Amino acid sequence: MPVPIRRLAVALTLCCALLAGSTTAWATGQGDGRQTSPTVAGAAATPSPTTSAERQKFAKTRFVANAALAAGATYQWIWKPYKEGKFKKGTKHRKATLVKAGLAGAFTYNRLKAAVHNAQGDPTLSKALEPLNAAIAGLKDLPAKLRKGDGSAANAFNDTLNKVKDAGKSAGAPVKDKVPTPSELKNGARSGS
Repeated sequence: MPVPIRRLAVALTLCCALLAGSTTAWATGQGDGRQTSPTVAGAAATPSPTTSAERQKFAKTRFVANAALAAGATYQWIWKPYKEGKFKKGTKHRKATLVKAGLAGAFTYNRLKAAVHNAQGDPTLSKALEPLNAAIAGLKDLPAKLRKGDGSAANAFNDTLNKVKDAGKSAGAPVKDKVPTPSELKNGARSGS
């Protein structure tokens, strides 16, 4: 039964590579009794998108995912309780609501920073978000204000997220709210990425 030439060429190449690798390893252990490990020249290949269009598509996708999580957390644990008056003194479960709002604020800040980083991979998104970098950076201190019951912090989060959504929409990356689970909220509020 005849074997295609391509199969023979692949098999021969693999055999030669294995033989050369094992011969080098065997030879380095011979001689004066010292054993040294062979070194391999070359850099490890890192997977990356092959075209700039793929990079842009992946950047937009990651931007949308991070911004959606930030928007969902803000709506669920900051904006909605604020509108319902749950941050006011004397409200039942106020302390738990404020703690969740503080976690949501830290989570939102971290996800928006990640979204801005993702947007840098796409020229249109990058230009659309450029004016919002200062507003996003300004959110860093707001979780502490939320824990103290400062209602202006809820407005700042909501306004900044609406601007991010508008910027995403204008760049062809519409953002829809995605509420994270409480464990995602807790873990995401601690992470710096």
